[in-house]
Amino acid sequence: MRDLVDVDWLAEHLGAPGLVVLDASMAPPGTDEPLPTEGIPGAVRFDIDGRFSRQDDADGLGPVGVHDALAPDDLERELRWIGLRAGDRVVAYDAAGMFSSARAWWVLRAAGIDAAVLDGGLPAWVEAGHPLAPVSGTTGRAGDVSVRWDASAFVDADVTAAALATGDAAVLDARSPARYSGAEPDPRPEVRAGHMPGARSLHYAALAPGGRLLPEAELAERLRAAAGEQRIIASCGSGVTAAVVALAATLVGRDATVYDGSWAEWGRADSGRPIEAGD
Repeated sequence: MRDLVDVDWLAEHLGAPGLVVLDASMAPPGTDEPLPTEGIPGAVRFDIDGRFSRQDDADGLGPVGVHDALAPDDLERELRWIGLRAGDRVVAYDAAGMFSSARAWWVLRAAGIDAAVLDGGLPAWVEAGHPLAPVSGTTGRAGDVSVRWDASAFVDADVTAAALATGDAAVLDARSPARYSGAEPDPRPEVRAGHMPGARSLHYAALAPGGRLLPEAELAERLRAAAGEQRIIASCGSGVTAAVVALAATLVGRDATVYDGSWAEWGRADSGRPIEAGD
């Protein structure tokens, strides 16, 4: 299965043995919008704000909206809880089209699971005239999936800082240009406005206008304009839309990883990390 599938592919394969559809929808940061209760028939909730992100305070910075990946053992337990089985193929989508589904895909890919993102997400499914059904909490099966964790999928603040200092990698900031420049405050009150010195702006929505990824040739061009030929460290507000950059890079054969703490960690007033404002 490719890393990106379209609505026609999913409609044809929906209900096939071993194909699991995950609804990875999230409310935008700083809002209380409810998650949709209906989605693609058979879909199971992949709760990035809840059980599929770390909820502890191991780094001492507090859970201020950071969506750090679970430890492999914890991830395996949660995937089994929703009923994922060995050999399953997974398609993740979200209600915005292309916002948080790539984060689910990136985590699953790091776990060694065959996964893809639905291009256009739920809006594309509805636009194509396909039916909706209530989103479930589990598949209804006993899960037995095993996680084979790829630690290279994520990097921390120290690795990101080293890359910025040495130029060993291009750090691409997937937040909006207004948040990158500091013209717009961060939605998290504990977090400063601005960006990492040396990071380059590449808004995730510029790669997926209207919730659908650009053709691969255009993705390659935009990534080359932002990162040259360097390997890519993708960052964003809390490690979610950075995965859209990672998805685009993967589709065109680029080496990419995700800074898991992203700006919610780096930008905290008590983090001790430098920031700058402006374009």
